[in-house]
Amino acid sequence: MNIFEVVGPVMVGPSSSHTAGAVRIGNVCRKLVGEPVVDADILLHGSFLATGRGHGTDRALVAGLLGLDVADPRIPESFALAEKAGMTFHFGAVDLGEGAHPNSAKLVLTAADGKKLEVVGESVGGGRINIREIDGLEANFSGDLPTLIVHNLDQPGHVAEVTSMLQHKSVNIATMQLYRSGRGGHAVMVIECDQEVPEESVHWLEHLEGVEKVTYYSLL
Repeated sequence: MNIFEVVGPVMVGPSSSHTAGAVRIGNVCRKLVGEPVVDADILLHGSFLATGRGHGTDRALVAGLLGLDVADPRIPESFALAEKAGMTFHFGAVDLGEGAHPNSAKLVLTAADGKKLEVVGESVGGGRINIREIDGLEANFSGDLPTLIVHNLDQPGHVAEVTSMLQHKSVNIATMQLYRSGRGGHAVMVIECDQEVPEESVHWLEHLEGVEKVTYYSLL
């Protein structure tokens, strides 16, 4: 833990977990979609649902979806900014289960190009977040590093193909997590990288046999 995790980020308040963390969840979701968000169903869980309005969690999530930073003074005006940008949004409640962090939200998003994305994000304190699920499958990454998420069939060779591509492009792997629904079923690779993954490499992965979906989170 460093000093910034103790004192929290430079931000618009009132809460690092309910406000700054919520902005970051929205920001990561916007980057994962890759296009401006035109419609958002925002479902709140636990403490986000119980006290979120008082802490500005609702406005913070919308601000993040618009691309605002945690220190942007326009966060309290995000609803009006969303209307000007042509983004519609709706709030509701969701029970993500006992294992979910109390500061959690499920966002069901539609982008300008028609792409749809479903994300569960958690604000874990001090402005830090964890993206827990993407499209119903485990993810678990912080949004602090460029992250490659590959959904594929659970077959031999896919991990080697992805890691070999990253080595060829001189992209160092910081962390790697593997999940699968069952032997021979659906699998997910979540790879946090020290460098950005070239766009052409992401597109190359999308066309590999057995790869079902590739999502890339860039810091750019």
